[in-house]
Amino acid sequence: MDRGRLYRTEAIILRRSDFGEADRLLVILTPEFGKRRVLARGVRKIRSRKAGHLERFMQTSLLLARGRELDVVSQAEVIHAHPHLREDLARSAMAHYAAELAEAFAPEGEEGRDLYRLLAETLDRLDREEDPNKALRYYELHLLEVAGFRPQVEFCVHCGERLREERGPYGFDLGRGGVLCPRCAPRFPAVRPLSRQALKGIRWILRTPYPTFRASPISARTLEEIGEVIARYLLAVLERRPRAAAFLDRLAPPERPAGEAGASS
Repeated sequence: MDRGRLYRTEAIILRRSDFGEADRLLVILTPEFGKRRVLARGVRKIRSRKAGHLERFMQTSLLLARGRELDVVSQAEVIHAHPHLREDLARSAMAHYAAELAEAFAPEGEEGRDLYRLLAETLDRLDREEDPNKALRYYELHLLEVAGFRPQVEFCVHCGERLREERGPYGFDLGRGGVLCPRCAPRFPAVRPLSRQALKGIRWILRTPYPTFRASPISARTLEEIGEVIARYLLAVLERRPRAAAFLDRLAPPERPAGEAGASS
């Protein structure tokens, strides 16, 4: 093979599909070239040496050969396997959701180091942390920031006044991409109410390194509210709901009836 056609890159396997009799088409995320579609020849054969290095959600070192239509995987060596993302159903669903969002926002053929780093760190966290929900909320907000859709949480998106910590409620305006102050929010009854705790949580996530955020005592209810707001905002930005989000909803535990929260067995 002509060595001038070869190049090496790290990659995260976002998605894969069967191609032909023994090949697979991979959608990968790389730091240097953003999102790429590449061909892995022969990986569905039993004796393929590359197959175990090209599972979904793996972070892998690839040697690629430039092709006319699709570049071809020449060598693959796993860097981080993330085994729990394939063994644990809930973690797998979260990883599918994270990968689907990355694919939706990633530039094709353009450098995307910040997005690559964010996804790599998030998959590590989803794989090993006891409670991965914080990692997912952190990922969503920082993904929006990397992609240029950071929600406005410092100034009211209607009147422009700095948002102060007030009792609220605030509002989240999907069209304007940010928060309405307690004086403007009642003028737009269609917007989603936003509690003071959720506003503080969103600000904290956007301003804080992940280890500090992970150690913070943010409540499960506040995390849930932030997740609901960001889900609506992602729908407005992408103009579709991520497919993996519906599966995550089915895995969520059912809400307890009122008055049952303190019951003991």
